[in-house]
Formats: sequence, C-alpha cells, structure tokens
Amino acid sequence: MMSPRQTSEDRGSSSHPANFRHTPLQIIHIIGNLLRIWSVYSMYRYLSETGASVVLFVFSCLVPSSIIFLVLQKPWKGRPLSNTQVVPSVINGGITALYFILWGKGLKTCGPARAILAEYSGAVLGVLSGVLYGNRGHIWKKVGGLVAMLASFYFLSQGWAMATYSPLSFNDSLVKEPQTEQGLGMKEMVIPIFAGILSALRRVIARRVSLKNQLKRRLHAITIAATTCFLFPVAMWDMIIVIQLGELLSGSTSVELPFSAWAFSSTILFGIILIFYVDSIAEERLHMVFSSPRHLMVAGGCIIVMEIVYKMDFSLPGFLICSTILGFVSALRAETCL
Repeated sequence: MMSPRQTSEDRGSSSHPANFRHTPLQIIHIIGNLLRIWSVYSMYRYLSETGASVVLFVFSCLVPSSIIFLVLQKPWKGRPLSNTQVVPSVINGGITALYFILWGKGLKTCGPARAILAEYSGAVLGVLSGVLYGNRGHIWKKVGGLVAMLASFYFLSQGWAMATYSPLSFNDSLVKEPQTEQGLGMKEMVIPIFAGILSALRRVIARRVSLKNQLKRRLHAITIAATTCFLFPVAMWDMIIVIQLGELLSGSTSVELPFSAWAFSSTILFGIILIFYVDSIAEERLHMVFSSPRHLMVAGGCIIVMEIVYKMDFSLPGFLICSTILGFVSALRAETCL
C-alpha cells in the first residue's frame, strides 16, 4: 500500500516530463514573439522616418502573405468547406482589414510599446460580457478590472512608459537619438485600443468557426486573402492621393515610393506568417491564449529588449506599472471566467 507522500511524489515526478516536453514549445513561443515585436519596431522606424502610407505598407505586406498562406494551407483541398465556415471567415477578413489599418495608424502615432500593449485591450470584451451576462457574484471584480484597464491605458497615454514624460523616470534616460514619439492624450490612444478590440473580435470569430486545428489554418488562409481583397480599393485610393501630392510638391509625374527590404520582409515573415503559427502552437499545446497573463509577460519582456536595442525614449518603472496592471486585469478575467 502506497502512502499519500509516495503518491504525491509520483505525481510530482510524472509532471516533470510534461513540463520538460513543453519547454521547447515555450522557447519557440518566446522567440516567435520576439521576432514579431522586432518586426513591429522596424515597421515603426520605417513609417516614422519615411512618412510612408500605412495602408500601402500593410497592403504590400498582405499580398505576399496571403499567397504564402494559400500555398501552404491549400483551402481548396481536403474536405469541402461549408458556407457556414467560409462566409464568417470572409467577414472576418473585413474585420481584420479594419484592424490592420487602425493598428498601423496607432503604431505610427503612439509608438510601438503603446500600440503593442493596446492589443490587449480586447480583454474589455470579456469584461463587458461578464458584467452584462456573467455571474453577478463577481460583478465588483469585473468592474474593478475594467477600471484598472482604463487606468493602465490612461497612464500609457500620459507617457508613463517614456523617460521624458514618466513621473517615475530618472535623468539617465536611454535616449541616444531624436524620437518621434510624444506625450499623447487619451483621444490618440482610442485608435490602437479600438484596434485591439477588433483583434480580439477576429480571434473569437476564428475560434468559433473552426473547431479543429487544421480547419483553423485553412480558414485563416481564406481570411487573410479576404483581408487583402478588402484592402485593395483603399490602398489604390491611398496610392492615387500619394501620387497626386507628390506631383504637387515635386512637379514631376513620376513619384518614387519609399521601400525598405527589412521592414517589408520582417513584417511579412515574422509579423504576419510566423506569429500565426506560433500563437496557434501556444493555444493548442500550451493552452496559452493571446489575452493570458503569460502571453502579456512574454510580450512585455520582448518590448523591454527592443526598447533598449532601438534606444527609445523608455521608462522601465512606468512601463512595468502599466503592464502589471494589464496583467492583473488578464488574471482577473481568467479567475472570474469571463
């Protein structure tokens, strides 16, 4: 007969191999997010230095990305997809197109750190649904989580994550070159926050439509192709405006659009393609959804690394306070089963 102590030891020893098996996947998740956030910073530098159009940049990255997804997933092969799966995926493409436009404009206006953290504003959907339709026993926790989230984004809008504006920063700033980021107001933060809500909405739709992992990848290829189609007329209209402005300013009929091989290639490979598979692995194998505290902790660590590498106007104490509040909201959301 085994004692309770032996039983607990056996359970503990059996959990170690499982944790060891997940270690490579966790490393892949960290590296994938680091590469994706690296692409965000390269995209931000390109947009801020060249003044290029956000819509044209996103569309130029989505065209090859959609082709790669279609070639890899081949949604026309295998079991035929029903209209109840294809139609929501196409609609999700329209939502994703609007998300990319708003998020890109928010990135250009607010900077990478605030734009990335604003992606986690999608948790507000869970908070509101919990307040309206959830268990009334946790009503004050849910309201408190919503207030804490608004407080975090308010601190971000006031520049708490920047050494120039943060009340917690010291004089020894890491800034080595002029930056285009500036202290904003809550009005400017509305764009990336709304983009984060759209991002959460498109993830919910994709999760509801596709129950199997392979089906999810096939439908995602359709969604990205639909996103590219929805962005096409907007990109063409934007290109006409850019060409006309260039003709007025330079007096020439030929206008050269700025191009950066690294900004485009990193956004395509890391920011759109790789991060989808990395997040899928994290959700399927590690049970780590995008709005979880662990995901936010990984993203926060990658942001700190990139802020130091790119020598941004960065305040570590202020950033940690804002990200910790967001992590608290994510943990509270999971605890109350929103």
